[in-house]
Amino acid sequence: MASIEARGLTKAYGKHVAVKGIDLSVERGRIVGLIGPNGAGKTTALKAMLGLTPFQGELKVLGRDPWAERDLLMQDVCFIADVAVLPRWLKVQHAIDFVAGVHPKFDRAKAERFLARTVIKRESKVGALSKGMVAQLHLALVMAIEAKLLVLDEPTLGLDILFRKQFYDSLINDYYDGDRTIVITTHHAEEIEHILTDVVFINDGRIALNTTMEALQARYAEVRVEPAHVAAARALGPLRERQVFGRSTLLFDGVDAATLESLGEVRTPGITDLFVALLGSPAASGLEGKQ
Repeated sequence: MASIEARGLTKAYGKHVAVKGIDLSVERGRIVGLIGPNGAGKTTALKAMLGLTPFQGELKVLGRDPWAERDLLMQDVCFIADVAVLPRWLKVQHAIDFVAGVHPKFDRAKAERFLARTVIKRESKVGALSKGMVAQLHLALVMAIEAKLLVLDEPTLGLDILFRKQFYDSLINDYYDGDRTIVITTHHAEEIEHILTDVVFINDGRIALNTTMEALQARYAEVRVEPAHVAAARALGPLRERQVFGRSTLLFDGVDAATLESLGEVRTPGITDLFVALLGSPAASGLEGKQ
């Protein structure tokens, strides 16, 4: 059974259609990056999956209708949004007590073990913690719940690069077991691509690309072309051409590897570069990436 199954998923706010007939299937045990610019429909789609908004079309999450069966669904689903959602007046110990009291699958000992590896004090209030420490607390609470699906919507928003790396390292090393399903949205696409099994590009409420990372790496290639071969490379019909340190760098879809290697240095494009090549300019994409 797929963890998420959507057919014709649609959501409108008045005359504005935020999600436009999405078809999506996410199998159990996958780590999926949902990538798109602001306003693309990512968060709206996640809200539908979490039973936070009604929708049109067909949608099953862990075999349940998320709008009609949300209470039962939430026993097997965890959700992390912007880390600022925890109340500032709440003490760390009280946060642990609260989750232990409301969630039947919360393992207090597991949460305590994770927090023991941090400098977070149990008597501290959330408002006295740095954003990075709040992220660690939030992750400790979530990792201690035996959930089948974890949804992360910009989970490291506002964190510095060190805490962002620690967050994803903990997610993979301490939480992911190969059986749980994880769905992540982020503007720092380059920071998660090494942990993803699948990537979904969404733009203007529609899915523009839905593929495994293995298939992406086999299909797309970027070549830093030798000056003498630029004309030949352009004749192959690249998706995008850009200048990197004075050299033409071209991105190709489905061109034979041996042909590309004869033109220059070949590498797999990053998610951000591929998104821009397929869907528009860096400004339009709203994504951060490496040049």
